[in-house]
Amino acid sequence: MTSGRPLKILIGCDTFAPDINGAARFAERLAAGLVARGHEVHIVAPNTAYRRSRTHVETIEGEPLIMHRLPAVRWLPHDWLRFIWPWRSKHYARKVLDEVQPDVVHIQSHIVIGRGLTRIAHKRGIPIIATNHVMAENILDHTTMPAFINRIVLKLAWDDAARTFGMTRAVTTPTRKAADFLERTIDISGVVPVSCGIDRRNYTPVIGPRDRNRILFVGRLTGEKKVDVVLHALARLDPALDAHFDIAGGGDQRRALETLTHQLGLDDRVTFHGRVTDDELRELYSRASVFAIASIAELQSIVTMEAMASALPVVGADAVALPHLVHDGENGYLFEPGNVDDLAEKLTRVLTADPVEYERMQRASLDGVAVHDITRTLDTFEALYRDEPLPE
Repeated sequence: MTSGRPLKILIGCDTFAPDINGAARFAERLAAGLVARGHEVHIVAPNTAYRRSRTHVETIEGEPLIMHRLPAVRWLPHDWLRFIWPWRSKHYARKVLDEVQPDVVHIQSHIVIGRGLTRIAHKRGIPIIATNHVMAENILDHTTMPAFINRIVLKLAWDDAARTFGMTRAVTTPTRKAADFLERTIDISGVVPVSCGIDRRNYTPVIGPRDRNRILFVGRLTGEKKVDVVLHALARLDPALDAHFDIAGGGDQRRALETLTHQLGLDDRVTFHGRVTDDELRELYSRASVFAIASIAELQSIVTMEAMASALPVVGADAVALPHLVHDGENGYLFEPGNVDDLAEKLTRVLTADPVEYERMQRASLDGVAVHDITRTLDTFEALYRDEPLPE
């Protein structure tokens, strides 16, 4: 832990509980971990309905967080996303900053809330740390605009990100690959890779072969997750493997994926669990044989780290940050993004591995996730908040 008095930290989030996604989960764990270390943490996030802003205490990850919920409207093309009106973001930023008087502001995106907080905090001389969880391309999956309009919106979004990040003390993103991507995209330098981190004590690794071949995916059922690729690969596996696919999570693509499952004749081999509790999720991880993720838009993938902490081999797309977690031939395999045959072949390798080889991959996952312990993440952000040298 870094030195000095406890800090008053304001974290700005465009997505937070009850939303279920990587950015929200990271902000929750970060905030709760900081409170456990004695800091006073305030969260600015969209409200769950369009009602006047309210300040209250919510218990997140077992810790009390002071929440500033802002009036938010639903983005209709998306199944859960809510946002505040962009032209109101500076107004709310002034109100919250007046009330909290933080030592530091930490934004979790440059989109709306983070954008407003950055501009007002910068004017007031309050240090700002920014973490980028966003690939602007993902947002376009939920628009209803023509492609040529989307391209214009994409350029404007990244230009605005550059202006926002230019006002900060430091910019972080979950992995070195994600940092490289951001530096290339908006022509900035010095982006600091800081793992989202997980508490490995929350997971139950079960070493050894399973009594049934179970493939697991956990996450939002949206276009960029490419769950359809896993379904097509499942259909091409040798029937003798008797593999079952468990899908945990909800999203706008669920109905389409259920239809595809029926079309592929996989109804008795696929279970859509929907949103699950933490206990149910741990059970799914512990009984699975392999974790499969075909996503092409992961800046880190907390669910992949959770799978690794549960001693699961992983088969993942060779895209963006997944190769940072999945080391081909060590704790699983990478496959060519979108290549159904390659995915089926890599899944088959894991599901047919002899017990010694399977256990070797399991232990490689446990070893690989050790560097992502939440303690290291908290140490790093504390140092950034205090403008101190970063830990090794």
